[in-house]
Amino acid sequence: MQPLAERLRPKSLDDFINQTHLIGENGPIRIMLKSGHIASMIFWGPPGTGKTTLAQMISELSKRSFFELSAINSGVKEVREVIEKAKNQNLFSGQQAPILFIDEIHRFNKSQQDSLLGAVEKGWITLIGATTENPSFEVVPALLSRCQVYILKSLERNDLEELIQRAVEKDEFLKEKNIKILETEALIRFSGGDARKLLNGLELVVNSATEKEIKLTNDSVTQTIQQNLAMYDKSGEMHYDIISAFIKSIRGSDPNGAVYWLARMLEGGEDLKFIARRLLISASEDIGNANPTALVIANNAFQAVNSIGYPEARIILSQCAVYLANSPKSNSTYEAIGKAQQIVRQTGNLPVPLHLRNAPTKLMKDLDYGKDYKYAHSYENNFAEQEFLPKELSGTVFYEPGQNAREQSDKQSLNKKWKGKYGY
Repeated sequence: MQPLAERLRPKSLDDFINQTHLIGENGPIRIMLKSGHIASMIFWGPPGTGKTTLAQMISELSKRSFFELSAINSGVKEVREVIEKAKNQNLFSGQQAPILFIDEIHRFNKSQQDSLLGAVEKGWITLIGATTENPSFEVVPALLSRCQVYILKSLERNDLEELIQRAVEKDEFLKEKNIKILETEALIRFSGGDARKLLNGLELVVNSATEKEIKLTNDSVTQTIQQNLAMYDKSGEMHYDIISAFIKSIRGSDPNGAVYWLARMLEGGEDLKFIARRLLISASEDIGNANPTALVIANNAFQAVNSIGYPEARIILSQCAVYLANSPKSNSTYEAIGKAQQIVRQTGNLPVPLHLRNAPTKLMKDLDYGKDYKYAHSYENNFAEQEFLPKELSGTVFYEPGQNAREQSDKQSLNKKWKGKYGY
């Protein structure tokens, strides 16, 4: 038997829950279908809002062939093969351009997205891409300019409650069960607004019940779902738990833990750029000036992952994670900016000392802007002692060198220059 989420897929535009701004009477997609002219488009919205279903429905209602690829496990080779099939079908049958649906199109790198351009321009395919990420950042401009972007809204609580009711009353299997809906808060919370997860959770609770009368309560849902949680859910709580374990393994200098949690994310289909971004943050937050090269390595890894894509990108991420885990650690610069921002919030806009102000006009010079400023490069060792903070904050310490070889060297240098002013 098909899963409940599959059985309850809408069969018509009127069956859709929410998204009336797109498929309502005056919605652009309904108008497009009436006219018969289907433009290439990108659906942007959270998981479980109907992006795939809507693409399939557009294909059925416009009587066009439907090809589907997932950006997680497809590359340029697969794209070209589908385009060739679509091209031949279009040329020899005289039909309108088939629809090529690419799920999670943001996971395609630049070369993979570029491989779609020619086919879209020449009308061999009508592209429908689905993404949970902002297409302005994740879809190359040349492809984005050839597509309409439609935003699918998150499902509201009443939408999800309607979906539960619809499943219990109309599904061919569930309507034969004696199901009493007493509470829905837990099921909705576990779904995170994702219709597919909501229906999967409901089906799990129903199939796990042993009583003839199945009572849907918060306790029954919580107990059943917690016992059957997926090992990795890239859009739910587990997503945040595992990335937390990954970063804490790096911070704790354990390359084995880092690689293990990295593997968990990769096997779960996590967004490679999300992982690479977190490595960039960790390189600065947790390592900082204890090993400034870490930020260079992480940035290069991010660029490489963006260019190469899966599966080879896993090697680059592993190399970077191990390098960061093995690096000396310091959060001194992270702490420094936090302290400085807190002081700014407390003290407001303190005036810039006159000697530090810019003096591009005669009036400003007459007002002593820039007077007595010491140009460091004109002094021995490129240093001249002077005040760089507002007088109200003179002597305030924001940066405290970490306990590592490089920053301890910085500490000695700072003490020598500032003669203990900052208490280093």
